[in-house]
Amino acid sequence: MKTLDQIAAALQGYDPQALRVSAVNDFLDRLVEPVSDTETVGVLGALGRVLAEDVISPISVPPHDNSAMDGYALAGADLSHDKPTTLTVVGTAYAGTAWSGQVGPGGCVKIMTGAIMPAGLDTVVPVEFVQAEGDAIRVPPGVVNPGDNRRLKGEDLMQGQPALRRGDRLGPAALGLIASLGLPLVPVFRRLKVAYFSTGDEILSLGEPLREGAVYDSNRYTVLGMLTRLGVEVLDMGVIKDDPASLESAFRQAAAQADAIITSGGVSMGEADHTKAMMKQLGDVAFWRIAMRPGRPMAVGHITEGGHDAVLFGLPGNPVAVMVTFLAFVRPALLKMMGASPSHTPLLRAHSLEPMRKKPGRTEYQRGIVSTRPDGRLQVRTTGNQGSGVLRSMVEANGLIVLHHDQGNVAVGDEVDVMMFDGVI
Repeated sequence: MKTLDQIAAALQGYDPQALRVSAVNDFLDRLVEPVSDTETVGVLGALGRVLAEDVISPISVPPHDNSAMDGYALAGADLSHDKPTTLTVVGTAYAGTAWSGQVGPGGCVKIMTGAIMPAGLDTVVPVEFVQAEGDAIRVPPGVVNPGDNRRLKGEDLMQGQPALRRGDRLGPAALGLIASLGLPLVPVFRRLKVAYFSTGDEILSLGEPLREGAVYDSNRYTVLGMLTRLGVEVLDMGVIKDDPASLESAFRQAAAQADAIITSGGVSMGEADHTKAMMKQLGDVAFWRIAMRPGRPMAVGHITEGGHDAVLFGLPGNPVAVMVTFLAFVRPALLKMMGASPSHTPLLRAHSLEPMRKKPGRTEYQRGIVSTRPDGRLQVRTTGNQGSGVLRSMVEANGLIVLHHDQGNVAVGDEVDVMMFDGVI
């Protein structure tokens, strides 16, 4: 395991007092390692899990050439290009059973969607395009070309080809693909264990009476929601008061059980509390001031307990800052720890509906409402007040406007990058 000093030495321009967003992700990519333990689970229990091995297709999908629609199967060579083609219907092919008859020149077979194509036939004309007259049909010229409306054997997957790759996160479509191969079990990495707690004497748990100077803990619920959406095993440790004994016990318990620890609060540079001191005492921890808004303070490092090492993410205390730093830094790091292949949340381009003031020298994440213009292009406006404590703005937003480090003011009509929330939080 590399120390934080070793990682910092490998980064050009590393400045913990003014760290670029890109440098934070570079640091974390060097810090975290994927879990190695694997298990085998049923397909129905594999949603959101990460593949530990390539899935090799044991069969071809589809296993036979088959019809893409209801109609009539015929030989494309029989079609006339300049006049109607008359064919004799010699049978009917149904999905689920192979039609065993023979088709001679000028013959065709009525066929249902998914039915195996009879031998010698390569084209399907949709039923609505033909004129049926007893046992014969007339196909107008130009309504179908040879090879149309036929699904080829293995056009989805050929036997022996990789269907899914190690590191893929399994979504609903992947579960269907695995099931289509007849595979009841799938190898996955074990679930990542993440412990979370809030810190501070001013933080109240739900059910406690409100008192002057105190606030109810919202961070616990937003972080637990984002972790649950990510698919990790969450160890909810509640609210930890700001005293050394309680903090030491919480950190030790979390480090002994979890792969990663996330806290909120207690990492600001000027805070006079015990959280930072306990992080330093128990682990190898760096404290950063990141060139970003919201979410400037952050702590990161390792805490070891009983020979078990856990990665620490100390997030700021303001509610919006917690969510933004989680999305920008913690989520990508946890995905790597889960064994997922590297990927970046795609940024879309949208036209700003309002001016935005921005000085170069930091990355800003503004809460935005993205919509579609009449011409089909995207447009975005802010939710208004961008204070880091205005959690309501995250509810109203459907994405973050990402104003990059070197970017300046934004004028009405300028294109900006947006990170959509759907599927992320």
